[in-house]
Parts: sequence; structure tokens; C-alpha cells
Amino acid sequence: MKILLFGVNGQVGWELKRLLEPSEDIISLDRNQANFEDLAELKNILMKVKPSLIINAVAYTNVDKAESENEKACLVNTKAVGVLAESAKNLGATLFHYSTDYVFDGSKDGFYYESDKTCPINIYGKSKLGGEKAIFSSDCDHVIFRTSWVYGKRGNNFIKTILRLAQEKDSLQIVDDQVGVPTSAELIAEITTLAIQKIKSGTFMNNDLKGLYNLVPSGETTWYDFARLIIEQSMEAGLKLRVSLDSLLPIASESYPLPAKRPKNSRLNTEKLTSVLGIKMPSWQQNASKTIGELING
Repeated sequence: MKILLFGVNGQVGWELKRLLEPSEDIISLDRNQANFEDLAELKNILMKVKPSLIINAVAYTNVDKAESENEKACLVNTKAVGVLAESAKNLGATLFHYSTDYVFDGSKDGFYYESDKTCPINIYGKSKLGGEKAIFSSDCDHVIFRTSWVYGKRGNNFIKTILRLAQEKDSLQIVDDQVGVPTSAELIAEITTLAIQKIKSGTFMNNDLKGLYNLVPSGETTWYDFARLIIEQSMEAGLKLRVSLDSLLPIASESYPLPAKRPKNSRLNTEKLTSVLGIKMPSWQQNASKTIGELING
């Protein structure tokens, strides 16, 4: 199975390469080697490599900047994904792709299922939903993982931001009325690798794995409680912080206005994924604590 991985230097792409490279025939490309803003170049790469499995770990992820860069977000998250899907169909390849909780408006009570109606409330969410629709309409073999609040050891993310700010500022105000599930890039890569192994082994016949899945750990939290975990673990590890737990202050979303609206509820139900793969998802705290420890200890 020849695998073509796009976005190798990103949070998820880096973890995927680390897990897949020892045992797979894999070609890994970064954004400089595969420009998702040049659709003709992207198509040429796919036709030249002729992979049997395509993994797309590339996305335009600057949620706020997307509000003023609508065309760029759409180009990378929708049109380029359409090229991947069309090429996968022509090559008879399977496409793995990652989407987001931001395809929902966050107004639902409880957890979102894969079948729930989508209604993004920002440009980023609309562009990611456009990518999903492009894959569906292509009728290529595909696995789409919707995930949320992604963090990892590489790139910019919430854990790194809190660790930095907690050493620079005397107090921090963190939104506490948005509920979701922090998800590690490592977990996303592990589940992707497991799915690929099951496809290779023939466990899934007749494209039984094909489709859309929610991929997050178990549990739920707010950004404020996520930040508390980061601060608590940092203090226990002896990291010198200016911020204390008492100076970590909860605020409403309305008190911290941003260019892009965020869904208040980003909880995703994973029953479909755990049933198909026969697994139990770890708690979000378990994964987050591991990454926090690795970042603190270098």
C-alpha cells in the first residue's frame, strides 16, 4: 500500500509520519513540497505518485484570520480537498481527511452525532464543511474524522499558549462557556493508523469503514477548566509561573470578542467510531496530561 501524506510538518502530520514510517511505504510532503493553493500542481503530484491511500493533514486553521481571508480558506479547505477527492476516485485510492466540530453551530444540547445537521457559524467552519461535501460528491473511498480542540507537541495550540502566558502574565482570563473535548494530535494519528491497519488486514471488506466519524477522547470540559489542568500540572512539575490558580479567571465569550464566532457546544459523540474499530477512547485528561508533561520536560 503506497501512502501519500500531505502536511507532514503539522501537528497531526508529524505524528502520522512517526507512527506510519517504520512499517509503511509512505511519501511525506510538507506545504512547500505540495502547495494547496496551486490546484494544478497538487493534481500533478497525485497523478505522478499514484498512491493507493491519501492522507490529508493540511488545512487552513487560522479561524479568526479566515474571516478576512475567505478565498484562501476556501481554496485550501474546500477546493484543494476536492482535487484530492477527485484524484482518489480516478486512482481507486482511499482518502483520509480531517474535519472539525466547527461544522456545527453549537446550539444543540448534548453531544453531536455524525448525522446531525451541519450549520457552521464562521468562515473556517464553512470552508471545512465545503471540503466534506466535495469528498461526498466525488464518491471516492474515504474516511473523514471530525475532531475538536486539537493540540500537540508541534505547532501553535492552546497548551503552548497557556504555558507561555502563565510565565509572562500575573493573571489570565479564560472563556468558560464553550464546552468541548480537547484532542491530541497523537490520538488522531493513532486512530488513523489503526484504521489503516484494519483496511490492510482485510478486516473491513466491501468498504465497511468508508464514511464519516467523530474522533475525540471521552469526557468534556471548558477552555477554562482545560487551562486549570495545564496550570495545576505545571505547578506540580515545578515550573515557575507568574499566574496562580486564583489569578486564572473565568469569563464569558462575550467578554472576549473575536472576529470569528465560536460554537458554545463542540461535544462530539464517538459511539460510531468505537463500535467500528472495537476500541475504548481514553479520557481527554489522560492525553492532555501526557502532552503537557512532554512539553514541560522538553
